Amino acid sequence: MGKGDKKTRKGKITKGTFGNSRPKKKKVAEDTKGKKEETKK
Repeated sequence: MGKGDKKTRKGKITKGTFGNSRPKKKKVAEDTKGKKEETKK
């Protein structure tokens, strides 16, 4: 378990991949602003 291990966080960082141990950050703030304004009107 280390940099060579694909299933660990460190391994995913070195490989440059994403998964359950290293999820991608989603841009939720921009999407929710537009939806909230629509519902108020």
